[in-house]
Parts: sequence; structure tokens; C-alpha cells
Amino acid sequence: MSLSGVCVTAVESRPGGPSQALQALGEGVLGGASQGPVHRPFGARVKAFVALTKPRIIELLLITTVPVMFLAQKGVPDLGLVLLTCVGGYLSAGGANALNMYIDRDIDALMDRTAQRPLVTGMVSPRECLAFGITLGVVSTLLFGLTVNWLSAWLSLGALLFYVVVYTMLLKRRTSQNIVWGGIAGCLPVLIGWSSVTNSMSWAPIILFLVMFFWTPPHYWPLSMKVKEDYARVGVPMLPVIASNKVVARQIVIYSWVMVAVSLLLTPLGYTGWFYTVVALAAGGFWLWEAHGLQNRAKAEVTGVKLKEMRLFHWSITYVSILFVAVAVDPFLR
Repeated sequence: MSLSGVCVTAVESRPGGPSQALQALGEGVLGGASQGPVHRPFGARVKAFVALTKPRIIELLLITTVPVMFLAQKGVPDLGLVLLTCVGGYLSAGGANALNMYIDRDIDALMDRTAQRPLVTGMVSPRECLAFGITLGVVSTLLFGLTVNWLSAWLSLGALLFYVVVYTMLLKRRTSQNIVWGGIAGCLPVLIGWSSVTNSMSWAPIILFLVMFFWTPPHYWPLSMKVKEDYARVGVPMLPVIASNKVVARQIVIYSWVMVAVSLLLTPLGYTGWFYTVVALAAGGFWLWEAHGLQNRAKAEVTGVKLKEMRLFHWSITYVSILFVAVAVDPFLR
């Protein structure tokens, strides 16, 4: 997220290897000069274009969008509106992800985790990817503006531009704080969900925006710890590349405590009741248990599989799903 990732940042961690990518690069696939001997059947091409949108990441974005619509409506929102918001959100995030792959196709070819992406394998050309991403962005903005409201449309477009320009082009290859500030794009679906119902803003979506903001680094850094050699190989300064595991784990714990504290603000401000509070405390408590466990292992200089950094990564996805389900359910129990 990425809207990890747009950047939300929940991310894919598919296996692969750079050998095919390097072969494709040698044939000029990445530059768009030649497709060489790459076989591109129609069905595989369709799957490749879908893959450009990173569907698994977008699932997480929708998990943070739809429940906020229930909270804004204080009940069941108009289902047609929910559908339009989900379609518009998918197209916008998909366009951002496609443009991200277009920009990062050079380093994707050298990283194990991304070596099977469509531009690297040659299943989609760079020119096709660029046109596809721009088209999705334009269509999503018009869909939001003409069928939902223009506030949601501008928020959606802002998320796309932030992810593509600020995160991918400006921050990712320059600073270890890339995922911290770049993650703002992945927080915006919360605001979009609220604005699609109310055509306005309120403290509730802002608080949930902040929850996602503080969630993104401790969600992504454990994965970065796992694949830091990938990032080091291509010169992307993710925090685990330039700092020790102890430093990264300490940062994860700090962000985790702030995230849990912010998640509990909804109730005293009157937006949620007992159900959400119980869920937020339980899920947040388990998160902190896992975060401190990772920190303890890092302090003990545990490395390799025994570090178990991916436990927190996987729990982070479960956590945000549970928390936002509670956001949707809570209005019915008050």
C-alpha cells in the first residue's frame, strides 16, 4: 500500500527470481523496443493486465473503505453507492499500481519479489502499461465525480497522484522515510469512504486515517526486513536496509503504540461504542504483544527464520481487517 500498500500499503510477497527478468531486459522487453520471443496468449494477457492493478492490495483498501461508509451512515449505506465507491476505488488504486509498475520496471527486474510482474516478463509492454494506468485514473475520477460526488473524486485522484509522484518518483529511492510519508496515499480510502456518504469530512475519518498512517510502517517494515537484500540490491533505502534489526524493531514498537492509542480515540469522541472499544483493545493488545516479541528477538540478535518478522506482517493484515469490521458492526449495537 500499495492506495500498501494505494500505498497501503498491504504488499504482495510472491516468490520468483531475477533470471527471467534479466533475460527479458536483454531482449529489450523493458524498454519496449522488442517483445522478442515472448508468447502472449489472450488469456494470459488478460491476467497480466489484472495483475497490474495488484488486486490483493486493493482488497485491503476496500476493507478500510466500506466499513467507514457504515459508520458514516450509522447503519447500512445505499448499496448502489457502496458498489460505485468500490468500483471507483478499485479503478483508481489499480491505475496507481499500474503506473507504479511502469516507473519501477527497472528495479522490478532485479528483485526476486517482483521478477514475475507483467512488465518484467514482457506480457505487457511499458507503453501499454502507461496507457492502462492513465486510463484507469481518468475513468475512476469521472466515475466518482459523476456518480458519487466530486469531493470523493478529488480525494481519489489525490491518492493516485500522491502514490505515483510523491512516493514512487520522489521518496522511494531517496529516503528511508519513504513508506512513512508515502503511506499517506493508502490512508485516503478511509476519507473517501466517509465522503462518499456524507460529501463532507469529520473527525471520525481523520482518526481512522491516522490509524492507517501509523499502521503502515509497522506493517511494511517486517516484510522489508525479510527481503532487505532485494532492496539493497537495487539501492532502495528501506529502513531495514540502512538500519539494524534492533533499530527497525524499536521504530515498529513506537509506531505500534501510537497506532493503538489513536484507534481508541473514536469512543471518547462519541463515534463508536463498547463493541468497537473491546475489539480495538483486544486486537491492539495482541499487536503490541507481537511487536514487542519482534523487538525482544531483535535485541537478542536473532536472525534468519528465527527472527519471525513475518508473523507481525501477517497479523497486521488481520488486525486492520478485524478493526474495520468492528467499525462497520458497532453502529448496529449502540
